[in-house]
Amino acid sequence: MLDYLREQSPDALCLQEIKCVDELFPRAEIEDLGYNVATHGQKGFNGVAILAKRPFEVKRGLPGDADDLQARYIEAVIPAARGVLRLACIYLPNGNPAPGEKYAYKLAFMDRLIRHARKLLAYEEPLALAGDFNVIPEPRDAAHPEQWTKDALFLPETRARFRELMSLGFADALRAVSDEKGPYTFWDYQGGGWQRNNGIRIDHVLLSPQAADRLETAAVDKDMRGREKASDHVPVRVALKLD
Repeated sequence: MLDYLREQSPDALCLQEIKCVDELFPRAEIEDLGYNVATHGQKGFNGVAILAKRPFEVKRGLPGDADDLQARYIEAVIPAARGVLRLACIYLPNGNPAPGEKYAYKLAFMDRLIRHARKLLAYEEPLALAGDFNVIPEPRDAAHPEQWTKDALFLPETRARFRELMSLGFADALRAVSDEKGPYTFWDYQGGGWQRNNGIRIDHVLLSPQAADRLETAAVDKDMRGREKASDHVPVRVALKLD
């Protein structure tokens, strides 16, 4: 992560599955590189964080279920040269095995996200929903879609919820600049997924109309997957012209 911050120097970075409580997050090392840090951590599971060069306001937790204790959502309002960027960092549930309680929770979480996103869009400001959605939107987003037909990431109900979210007016940043098969953002460590390029695209940046109008580039930093002790996910990098 520190190497990536030094090399790419993003204005903001969303992290998912940090798997630690707020107090144990390596805040000092990141702040030394000039970033402000906000976390929504959880011991051993889940956890999300937003890093940004400019100080920002933050809200933790996805509204709609006061009993949900899983740390999967954090939202920031980051000042820009003109106005603000509202940035939501999301770690959407995996949902497997499906059917079952975990899949029911995934669908309920997606319903809450849809309701909340509708409210955020009403602000009519640049908004990005970014993170690990654990959703394969279309067959072209998997190297071998036939391997995923019974998986919670690709079930018809999952994809229908994702289409409902998109239909609110969001643009898929990567699809806005590329119509190719893939690009993939996840390669499983099991079965030599990386070596055989058996990947899937489950990490997304969804843009409100006000953000999509300012989209300059979007890309997947695939080379990160080949580094030592790499995550099985790679960054999705989006540039917006907000000055």
